[in-house]
Amino acid sequence: MLAEFREFALKGNVIDMAVGVVIGAAFGLIIKSAVDDLIMPAVGMLTGGTDFANMYVLLKPGLKTLPPYETLAAATEAGAVTLRYGVFLNTVINFLIVAFSVFIALRTLIAAKNRVTPKPRVTDAVPPA
Repeated sequence: MLAEFREFALKGNVIDMAVGVVIGAAFGLIIKSAVDDLIMPAVGMLTGGTDFANMYVLLKPGLKTLPPYETLAAATEAGAVTLRYGVFLNTVINFLIVAFSVFIALRTLIAAKNRVTPKPRVTDAVPPA
């Protein structure tokens, strides 16, 4: 059984998948930083300085302090129940950027593969005998 597991774990597909997961996780961190640190501040500036991460709807005030709360963190600290639509919006934008980046990367890889792979030559049709 141990030998079977070793054979499975050392197959190229499993190792390739593990590398893909690690690189994908790192790529996700880069995209998250791009969204949080570059894109959303610019979008916030265009919308009058709005910080999307602090957009929320107060569903139930907290017990520690009463509203209004300056930030989402303050509402959370007070124990308030909130609907965090700004965080959700950031996550949706993050997903769209990741999906578009993967689409562009795959499109580029497929185009490169098609340039390298020799295409079958079309020869003149052989007349029927």
